[in-house]
Amino acid sequence: MRFEPSLLQKCWFLAGPTACGKSEAALELAERLGEMPSAGGSLRAEIVSLDSMALYRGMDIGTAKPSLDARCRVPHHLIDIIEPHESFSIAEYLAAAEAVCREIVARGRVPLFVGGTGLYLRSLLRGVFEGPSADWSIRREIESEAEDRPPDYLHRRLQGIDPATAARLHPHDARRIVRALEVARITGRPLSQQQRQDPLPEAIRPRHVYWLAPPRGWLYQRIDRRVDEMIAAGLVEEVRRLRASDEPLSRTARQALGYKEVLDVLESGNELAAAIDRIQRRTRQFAKRQHTWFRNLEECRPIEITGEESPAELAERILTAASGAV
Repeated sequence: MRFEPSLLQKCWFLAGPTACGKSEAALELAERLGEMPSAGGSLRAEIVSLDSMALYRGMDIGTAKPSLDARCRVPHHLIDIIEPHESFSIAEYLAAAEAVCREIVARGRVPLFVGGTGLYLRSLLRGVFEGPSADWSIRREIESEAEDRPPDYLHRRLQGIDPATAARLHPHDARRIVRALEVARITGRPLSQQQRQDPLPEAIRPRHVYWLAPPRGWLYQRIDRRVDEMIAAGLVEEVRRLRASDEPLSRTARQALGYKEVLDVLESGNELAAAIDRIQRRTRQFAKRQHTWFRNLEECRPIEITGEESPAELAERILTAASGAV
């Protein structure tokens, strides 16, 4: 499944690791795209979420969703479109994103994808292998094999079957490791061979794909502070409400950063202070993996930042970079 190249070329993309300031910069950028010479002074953007967890209704604090004020300032799409008990595949995301983009373009505006889900970005730019439907009996069998074994057991198994996929997955990313093992068992071929998607030829690639590349020390301080702010804003209460719902959280929702750790507090009696430390540490690890995703996508152009720039200054940096890509 692949986006039509002519539609893809009409889109802009702003990615970056969590907490780097991309959401605020995107608001400024969306309002200023009309200043581009090619826009004729009238085009503005509408933001399309590039965040796999912002899809879920009710998961607001832990996903750092744009505020209602931000959504009134610039239209946002693909936020709050499914319930926390539902699943949403990459193929479904691509289909929804394509439909939204066509509507935005029909209004004479620019689709501006903003977020940090690297797999979504790569799938938009290169297409996606849909793969076989989930086989829950095989998944349970794989998961049961890992019981009472070292935490990296499944990752080491994947290294023997599909070293390319194992190399890009963190040893603790159980959900994706199990899926890779499941696909290999069902199809008889490594997932990496089936997922291999090359970039579009340069002549028909989208021209405006950027990612914010901040200093790691600054970013880690921002992440730690943001987690503290999420707890103060009521993340524990939010997770408690979700857990009390009539429908149980989906596997994907339960594994979301922050939600998994707080669920452990509510269900296993773990200490909140220790959970906060784990959220901060795992979010820093996640940000490092995001950096690797974006750095390895040759379509992405890094915008090196210091962390001292205002959102308006970041938008100006992006527009300056774009002026040479038109």
